[in-house]
Amino acid sequence: MGLTRRKILAAGAAAAATAALPRSFAQQAGGGGTGKFYEKGPVRIYYEEAGAGFPLMLLPGGGLNATISFFTGNPPFNAIEEFKGQYRCITADLRNAPSGQSIGPVEVDRPWDSYADDQLGLMDHLGIDKFMVMGFCIGGPFIWSLLKRAPDRVAAAVLAQPVGWRPEMRDRGYPGVFWTTWGATLITKRPEITLQTTDQFVTRMFETNPDFVFTVTRDFVRSCQNPVLVLPDDVPAHPYAVAMECAMLAPKAEVSIFPWKEPKERIPLAVRQIHSFLKAHQPA
Repeated sequence: MGLTRRKILAAGAAAAATAALPRSFAQQAGGGGTGKFYEKGPVRIYYEEAGAGFPLMLLPGGGLNATISFFTGNPPFNAIEEFKGQYRCITADLRNAPSGQSIGPVEVDRPWDSYADDQLGLMDHLGIDKFMVMGFCIGGPFIWSLLKRAPDRVAAAVLAQPVGWRPEMRDRGYPGVFWTTWGATLITKRPEITLQTTDQFVTRMFETNPDFVFTVTRDFVRSCQNPVLVLPDDVPAHPYAVAMECAMLAPKAEVSIFPWKEPKERIPLAVRQIHSFLKAHQPA
């Protein structure tokens, strides 16, 4: 075989491998779901689906690096595997999560709304009007944002180990300040984004008049008529007091046992409660 032909074949094989890499990597990370992209303008969101039935949006934990791989990493339980037998589970990499495949502008002036745009836009793309949602960690504030933006579309919500504000977070050295390393990590992958931009983004998102659950007020939670199930945690980024305050304020809220993650024998009990809650509030 001539040298030129070998070079052409080698280049073709490399290109094919590169093209196949994002999908195969994502399927491995997310547990073998059907990986696709939803695009709207400059935004490109990687998502996966598993199972069938009433739509259940699953929001992974991991702060601003929340990706589908959360569910097969070290979560309390794998929500995709647990619920795909009863529901059409839909989950996505967060926009601009450094280890994920979703990308888009860093919208400094509307950080929380930009993520809600992606989440609601994905459901629009899939032709889904009404859905249930379960979120871990940062999924808590995201859920409250969805309940504010589109209350008629969310049939029920589960907030597991939700993020919340505590005064200690004013110190960027506090271990619960999970957003401090995101910008530096992201710009190594996206050099067109500046560290100044990412710092302005997280400052607006978490540090500008921060309070409670970041995305809504206590008055909103008091007025929220959507069924909500809260599974509290008690670590620096997941304050127990804030989770329980939400459960006490929301008129249609329920709360799990606490602690529900330790000892691990308690986790199946919490999962059974989630199953019962979702079944009770699934539209006919």
